[in-house]
Amino acid sequence: MSLKEPSRPSLYLVMDERGRAIERLYRERYVGFRNAVATVSGDYERARDAVQEGFVRAYRSRGQFRGDGSLEGWVWRIVLRAALEQRHGQVELPLNEVEAELIEPERDPVLAEALRELSPRRRLVVFLRYFADLPYATIADVCEIDEGTVAATLAQARAALAQRLIEEGVQP
Repeated sequence: MSLKEPSRPSLYLVMDERGRAIERLYRERYVGFRNAVATVSGDYERARDAVQEGFVRAYRSRGQFRGDGSLEGWVWRIVLRAALEQRHGQVELPLNEVEAELIEPERDPVLAEALRELSPRRRLVVFLRYFADLPYATIADVCEIDEGTVAATLAQARAALAQRLIEEGVQP
């Protein structure tokens, strides 16, 4: 009797691969996660806690990742939910209602005010792009929208920000 090679990888191998991918994502992108989550949680200390909690949740539930989008996008949704729970309790807020703000608005009050005037969804997309340095595809996964919608949202946000800054006498 000979042992046959399985035609598909076992669930344990897939789980180990996902676990390693999540660990690698944490090591390589932690600063981006912390910086972006700080805009949701209100400060870097709470952001650090939310990022760690989110990654623990992602690692524990890695078997639930269906592969519909990117693993990074899936982890981002979990981390953002951890940050929202930390800030608002166990309230189930849709991600497009996330209130992201500059951490130190006093450093640039005009920009902080211009960002506050954006809709929550536009603001989240701006923060994911420019604070987390995410590509359009990952932002689309996180927000569960099309890449074209990400591009349009960013274009609209940049135009609104530029207009507001010009009104305030600041050259964008």
